[in-house]
Amino acid sequence: MAQPISFHAPPVDSRHALRLKIEQAPDKHAEAILAAYDLLQALYDRGVLDTAASALKATDTMLATIVDDANTPEAIRALRNLVFWQKTLGNIEPKWFKGLFQAVPDALATATAERDQPVHLWKLLRRALTRDSLRGLAAGIDFLESFGRHLHAIEASGERESL
Repeated sequence: MAQPISFHAPPVDSRHALRLKIEQAPDKHAEAILAAYDLLQALYDRGVLDTAASALKATDTMLATIVDDANTPEAIRALRNLVFWQKTLGNIEPKWFKGLFQAVPDALATATAERDQPVHLWKLLRRALTRDSLRGLAAGIDFLESFGRHLHAIEASGERESL
């Protein structure tokens, strides 16, 4: 009958392998090590390391302050409002915002250019009756009507106090 061959693997000293890697690292990575030292010195010279160390030491205090500030009724309301506005703004087409925000500088430029000229009631009335002015007026009235409808619905449902 065949006899099994005994095999005894010598234990591997992982520390010895790591020591060899560390001893060879300066030769293999000399430029990278020097660049890291330069970076470290630049961070130290500019106070970044001191700032980072201070921030790490103050982490618990900063976190407690942030949590205390975020746990106020005002902060909770602000977060709810942000979520609401995110949903609301997400429902509006960007082209409508673009038109609205392009109109602001145009209107201001027109108003400031004509600032020295006297305002005549007939000129205002004529401008107010143009197609573009009537369209803007209709949009404003639509907004006011919708706003009033929603205010009425909120008051009728009793939500006003919970907001």
